[in-house]
Amino acid sequence: MQATTGTQAATASFKNLKCKECGAEYELQASHVCEFCFGPLEVTYDYSNLRNTVTRQTIQAGPNSIWRYRKFLPVASENPIDVGTGMTPLVRSHRLARRLGLKKLYIKNDAVNMPTLSFKDRVVSVALTRAKELGFSTVSCASTGNLANSTAAIAAHAGLDCCVFIPADLEAGKILGSLIYSPTLMAVKGNYDQVNRLCSEVANTHGWGFVNINLRPYYSEGSKTLGFEVAEQLGWELPDHIVAPLASGSLFTKIYKGFNEFTEVGLVEGKKVRFSGAQAEGCSPIYKAFKEDRDFIEPVKPNTIAKSIAIGNPADGIYAVEIAKKTGGNIEAVNDTEIIEGMKLLAETEGIFTETAGGTTIAVLKKLVEAGKIDPEETTVAYITGNGLKTQEAVQGYIGEPLTIEAKLDSFETALERSRTLERLEWQQVLV
Repeated sequence: MQATTGTQAATASFKNLKCKECGAEYELQASHVCEFCFGPLEVTYDYSNLRNTVTRQTIQAGPNSIWRYRKFLPVASENPIDVGTGMTPLVRSHRLARRLGLKKLYIKNDAVNMPTLSFKDRVVSVALTRAKELGFSTVSCASTGNLANSTAAIAAHAGLDCCVFIPADLEAGKILGSLIYSPTLMAVKGNYDQVNRLCSEVANTHGWGFVNINLRPYYSEGSKTLGFEVAEQLGWELPDHIVAPLASGSLFTKIYKGFNEFTEVGLVEGKKVRFSGAQAEGCSPIYKAFKEDRDFIEPVKPNTIAKSIAIGNPADGIYAVEIAKKTGGNIEAVNDTEIIEGMKLLAETEGIFTETAGGTTIAVLKKLVEAGKIDPEETTVAYITGNGLKTQEAVQGYIGEPLTIEAKLDSFETALERSRTLERLEWQQVLV
């Protein structure tokens, strides 16, 4: 089908939707699956136009948010929904880098992203801007928590009706983090994949804008900004190696697309960036496909504390496997104990409290270093995608307790000595 972009997109850089499998083209509507081969649809752009109109200077003159890259995003509006999302810190790691034996390690910290402390604020800002352009008044999503938080918050800001769907067993912080914005919140008795199937039926019957279903081609493009920002924050250079969590696989593929787009239009010098992915052993279908050298994903039933990345049937899983292979990267999995240790390690060394997805990323980073799969001289970026305050249950019982004392100096001195004795014993165990 030949795309008809319409007047709204006439001044924008995005052209049409195109099937990643068969190449069929579609109009810029709310559609995400090819009607010929059922492959996923992706937004395409006029790169020659971008090459002639976008420079480093025009980007830097833009807002301090993801919308400094508006020309690379699938929205026509000159006034997109901007809640300060993006331009999160790229932290040069020193203590964690020394602990791991790396010389140039950076942490891309979306644990402090606005407004709901996860990278999902990026994709939702793009999706809801596009939803308004397409005339939707009610928006929705299937979510493992972070996406529901973002959709509810940004919909409230934009004045859109909102109904979000989550598995009923999510962490309390993520449930409260949606309810505070007064959406209709559906807690489904089932895992994410069951929630997603239900939402596909609702999207078809109610005609709502589901950010990760019928709006998915636009929504997923927001993740490219994590690639754009890293390149800009590294002084308009690409890193040598990235490590990122894998859930659906979309984030992984879009960071890759972002690096390629900046190279295509001449904003950075092209180079081969190695892409490595992180999964929890209790939900690791992408890792298993990579390890077994398969060209298909075998769905699994999730069983892990890393609920935010617990997608048993990942839509973009096979594309993530392809990227890891062709860039010389790796995909690795870690168990729940290692995930908790990863959360603690990042907090203790860099002062960043991440959720379980970030713990998975740091644990895999450590595992890859120990296996000799990351060169200590490489410029390596680890992507932290969410805040630990949302998943406090994961570390309860593993991080000690406060020392309760009387309001007296001698009580303080006794407790301080006890604390120092415990620290010495812990270090002796580490050394052993």
